[in-house]
Amino acid sequence: MEAVLWLLLPVITATGSGLLAFLVMQARLEVAIAREREALAEAQAAIRSQDKVMEEKLRALEEETRRRALDEFLADIRVEERHYVKESRSLFINQKSMVLQERLYFRNIPLSDWVSHEFAIEEGGDIRALAKACSVFARASLGVGKEDGKGAKLLES
Repeated sequence: MEAVLWLLLPVITATGSGLLAFLVMQARLEVAIAREREALAEAQAAIRSQDKVMEEKLRALEEETRRRALDEFLADIRVEERHYVKESRSLFINQKSMVLQERLYFRNIPLSDWVSHEFAIEEGGDIRALAKACSVFARASLGVGKEDGKGAKLLES
């Protein structure tokens, strides 16, 4: 019996040492995995924050591009105006009227046909002031040419 005990004692000691080494290594492995998960979580959080920043920058860039494209488009829109004085003579009445014609252009492509307006002129009336005041395509009605100076180039001819 004593011989069997001396034979089994090294086996039991080796098994206990192996079990103890396994448990220590298992604990070290769990610590390493916890550190890796923590690093992974930090990396994912950094990636998410960078994605949000990139999305915001992309939205701002798209908005700026849209605004610039609209400004360039409006800069290419212009109005051609012409006016002349027409006299209508009947038996007792000599009536003067100003005919104002306007046409909207995109670069050199007409967007509309001539829009004509006829206004009665009083004696000694200012024709140019009447033409500017009665314009259909005036800056205020188009909503361009505000404080920033951008917008359509309205040309008088």
